[in-house]
Amino acid sequence: MPKAWVYLLVAGVAGMTMAVQGTLNSILGKVIGLFESTFVVHLLGTLTVAVLLLLRLGQGGLVRWSQAPWYVYFGGLLSVLIIYGVSVSIPKVGVGNATTMIVICQILTAVAIDHFGLFGVERLPCRWWDLVGIALLGVGAKILLR
Repeated sequence: MPKAWVYLLVAGVAGMTMAVQGTLNSILGKVIGLFESTFVVHLLGTLTVAVLLLLRLGQGGLVRWSQAPWYVYFGGLLSVLIIYGVSVSIPKVGVGNATTMIVICQILTAVAIDHFGLFGVERLPCRWWDLVGIALLGVGAKILLR
């Protein structure tokens, strides 16, 4: 895979951004309420993407929205659950603990999606060293979740 490190760097930046976003959403939720903050976050995201589309930074594929499988649109619903869950958990267990649990569950879910080829993604079978890595992550999580 050529230049995979670039995409891993992008993923790393996204991961750091998610920790900051979760913290900010949690603070906003304590100030204005969880559902209100979820609304504001999605509204600002929608406005940001609208500006990017108006600047023609999109790929011009919005007209093909009906060609996507019906279940992919649940991503929007899931984002509400994500923001709610993060905003509720961070004040109770801290940013580090909440993020640790989030990452562990993301990895477990991602490995299952790859292994079974869920949602039409290319099937990437789980190998024994993947299981060792998951076990080590579990040990690390146990240490971090104090």
